[in-house]
Amino acid sequence: MKTADPELMRAINRFTVLDTIRRHGPISRVEISERSQLSTTTVSAITASLLDDGLILTRHEGDLRNAAARGRPRVMLELNPDAARVVGAKIAAHQMVFVVTNFCGEVISHLSLPIRVNRQPVGVISDLIEDGVRRCVVDAGLSLEDIDSVCIGFPGVVEHRTGLVRSSPILSEPDVNFAREMTERLSVATIVESDSHAITLAHHWFGKGRDLDDMVLVSLEHTLGLGVLHGGQLFRGAGGLSHNLGDLMMGAGLSEMVRLTALAGEPAILGEQSQQGRFAEAVRLGRGMAHAQTLVAAEDNVLTVAATRAGEAIGIAVANIVTLFGPPRVVIVGSTLLLGGVFLETLADSYRQAIPSSIREIAELVFDGSPDEMWAQGAAVVALCELYESPWGTTGPAPAPQH
Repeated sequence: MKTADPELMRAINRFTVLDTIRRHGPISRVEISERSQLSTTTVSAITASLLDDGLILTRHEGDLRNAAARGRPRVMLELNPDAARVVGAKIAAHQMVFVVTNFCGEVISHLSLPIRVNRQPVGVISDLIEDGVRRCVVDAGLSLEDIDSVCIGFPGVVEHRTGLVRSSPILSEPDVNFAREMTERLSVATIVESDSHAITLAHHWFGKGRDLDDMVLVSLEHTLGLGVLHGGQLFRGAGGLSHNLGDLMMGAGLSEMVRLTALAGEPAILGEQSQQGRFAEAVRLGRGMAHAQTLVAAEDNVLTVAATRAGEAIGIAVANIVTLFGPPRVVIVGSTLLLGGVFLETLADSYRQAIPSSIREIAELVFDGSPDEMWAQGAAVVALCELYESPWGTTGPAPAPQH
């Protein structure tokens, strides 16, 4: 990255000021300067531009009517919630969830569609998502003309920069340019992102990572995902590639290689018995893990062994991630947490045994059963970050602001 490029520096500083207002507003210009380490002159110029663009608002603290009051009222700055409207969506094997949010990321409308969509053609998925987006927008009292951007969160391997879904259990075809497909259908700029990246940003804005600029999130759903936040920004691979944690190698023998998904993916845990009777019906409705928890509690030996094996594998994987990145917090989310005590306790024990003693106290493990609405809200945050004009949003962490 050419940090000497003046246009790039202006974009970086603008994003830094806007994000500081989002995180700490209402906030004064002096406080923005202190938190961002930008000069007061730079902050004044940027906030004037943001006010002209309608992205922020002023608020006066103090009594303007009382002339006897000492000192001038403080001028505080905050985001303008009406500056933009975006749609976020989480697409899962058994459900589609949509939200419309304002520029602050606050949910205006919410729609959940319990639809089974496993390995379907692009046209089928596109039809369902288009209908969901349009309905959620109407429920918000808006039209598509009022929407600035749409972001769709997919499980699997997603290339954020190109809009390519390389592989997903939702789609029957690989390498689908789904961003282009939906942009043409909706006539609204559409982004695709991995669902694990979306929930990572949701936790950074609203949840367990709100107080942090560095964290790791592990999502345990039908696919196993990873989100790495560094310097307040998502770290993505080449082309904005998402991280498919399920492909992590856990061992290799003479005849086969063992990946994490074969030990801790949902199909591996639920096993063959999930294809029969009441269990099969629960899986069809997206309640497979909840039903599995009931069976584990009833001492079903096969599922208990599977849950224990999965917990051990995830614990080792998390220890490896902490060894690589050294984050202060690892947030673990997803439907697999519904397995309950056997899985969670085994995971924690496995992590403690695998983590090097020298960094044992570095990372805090946090388990969170985030609702699907929050995943969709995270997708909306991805769209908002694009509107924030983050110059590094698709490539990795930001450099320090330039004075």
